[in-house]
Amino acid sequence: MTGPLRHTRIKAAVARARGFSVVELMIALVLGLAVIGTTVGLFLSNKQSYRTNHALGQVQEASRIAFELLARDLRQAGLTGCGNTTRIANTLNNQATAWWANFNNAVRGYDGNQDDPAVVEGTAVAQRVVGTDSIQLIGAGEIGLSVESHNPTAANFKLNEPSADLRDGDIIIVCDPDHATITQITNYNSSNVTLVHNTGTASPGNCSKGLGFPTLCTVNGNPYAFGANSQISRMVASDWYIGNNPVGGRSLYRSALGNSAGAAATTAMEMVRDVTDMQIEYLAQAAVNYVAAAAVTDWQRVVAVRITLTVQGNQAATGTDGEPIRRAFTTTVTLRNRMT
Repeated sequence: MTGPLRHTRIKAAVARARGFSVVELMIALVLGLAVIGTTVGLFLSNKQSYRTNHALGQVQEASRIAFELLARDLRQAGLTGCGNTTRIANTLNNQATAWWANFNNAVRGYDGNQDDPAVVEGTAVAQRVVGTDSIQLIGAGEIGLSVESHNPTAANFKLNEPSADLRDGDIIIVCDPDHATITQITNYNSSNVTLVHNTGTASPGNCSKGLGFPTLCTVNGNPYAFGANSQISRMVASDWYIGNNPVGGRSLYRSALGNSAGAAATTAMEMVRDVTDMQIEYLAQAAVNYVAAAAVTDWQRVVAVRITLTVQGNQAATGTDGEPIRRAFTTTVTLRNRMT
């Protein structure tokens, strides 16, 4: 092929092979970057929304667990097992010095600027954070055993059934319709299902083997025979507070009465992590307003507790100003053992 026709076709082929111009490439790059930027922005936005929602879910779950655990002890506070709330004997040697040995502390709160004898304030792990409230709670535990017979002279109970939960040194509450008595087990024999509450070398030990009301701290004391089907429960004593946790943050702690090789002792346990503050108010019988602990004049008349917990998420930059997300939650618990 020669001539003008061949020349025209060659020009057309060259034009087709020429590709994009610089301007066209720049426009394509800008459009591509816009699409990529939009996609990345959506991804980052969705990721941040997921982190925030996940952190919020953690905060809400932590608050539910904290309130549930706290409410269990609050509802047990002041319980003796037989409805006795005023006629309570106590044979423990340290009832005047240990917070958990004094049933007058069945409900006892402390403001952030008040010292709580149950826990030390400071910056070490498990110590109470300054400026946060705390509360002491004492009552009968959930396990209840019934009495077959009681020999007050021998300081010996015969139970209707054995229990794997009782040990030498446990603090118990025994009660019948007349009164309740707090005492310490000096010997428990599961084979013949007997429980001894004598004086001796236990810690803190009993000042008397007499379980009558009122308490007389002599060896024989005020003798009283609890009748058949009287109830025995392990005493539960706990102090709830905000403490320093092992990873440098704060947690909700529970210092609880336990048994260490036959001696009564308290142990602090981290219950819910990232609870950073607790503020508590109290309602007394016939009152209309909740008040701080410092304004309570008679702890025996407190019938309800209002607790506000501040919970922090464990992921950074999920709240405002690049901080972890924080939420304050409030609940009210009625002390059912004091409602009439």
